[in-house]
Amino acid sequence: MSTVATNQKIIPFLWFNGKAEEAMKLYTSLFANSKIESLKKWDAGSGFDGVMVGTIVLDGLRINMFDAGPHFTFNESFSFFVTCKDQAEVDMYWNALTRDGGAESQCGWLKDKFGFSWQIVPAFMIDKINNGEPKRLGQLMQVMMKMQKLIVADLEAAYNK
Repeated sequence: MSTVATNQKIIPFLWFNGKAEEAMKLYTSLFANSKIESLKKWDAGSGFDGVMVGTIVLDGLRINMFDAGPHFTFNESFSFFVTCKDQAEVDMYWNALTRDGGAESQCGWLKDKFGFSWQIVPAFMIDKINNGEPKRLGQLMQVMMKMQKLIVADLEAAYNK
């Protein structure tokens, strides 16, 4: 497990509306080196239902979650960015996170069934953004802008044309 899990000073805290425990189970099932670290439910009579506070570790990233009603919802201004080694990994995360009510968006973005946004991005693309030739990167970006799920072979073809 990454040292981030034990030394992380800043921890994302996600607000759910009755689905925090389900999200905790889904997220920890998808990522290696992940676990539910703690789970405390609201007491009867508190006026709330579900998770009072839960902590998961996703491959070294500690995240707190709770259920506190419908007052606030997720939007695209905050997302988790997942770097994928190949198309098989892109497909696995994409399919798992859009299943059962998730929604595809553009350019590698999606919302899971809880409304939380994720970016599922192949390492190839990150490498080209950081180290690629500008003209070829522009070609890649034009193709990427037309995609929902990112297709590595199509991105490579666009970069190499």
